[in-house]
Amino acid sequence: MTTAFARITLLSLVMGLSACAVHRPEPAPLPPIPPSQPSPTPSPTPSPGKPSIPAKPAKPIPRTSASFAPPPGGNSHWDAKMGVYVLDDQTNTFYRQRTYYRWNNGWSRSISPNGPWEETDIHGVPGGLGRQFGQ
Repeated sequence: MTTAFARITLLSLVMGLSACAVHRPEPAPLPPIPPSQPSPTPSPTPSPGKPSIPAKPAKPIPRTSASFAPPPGGNSHWDAKMGVYVLDDQTNTFYRQRTYYRWNNGWSRSISPNGPWEETDIHGVPGGLGRQFGQ
């Protein structure tokens, strides 16, 4: 009985130690990547008497604002100059921060694009919107 116990113990010990000794070799490290050199680009030669002005790519018009959420369920686009969303399907109707604004020979505002509308003055509309309509 002790011989069987000793054999099992020895076999378990050998198996456990052999698992520690068997391992995969680490892959060889890759050579370092040389720094990329920018390819030289020919610069246009400016015309005599005219300074060279690089052309700027046209920026796409943003459909949304990074700061303000668009109106719920309405087709609109963000107008950065006025600082409001312009409703595409309602003339002179705008939106910002849960409020709709409408210009109709004076300002009015509402919590719905369909009204009811409450009259307000230039102080009741976002600054860029008021400046755009010059009131």
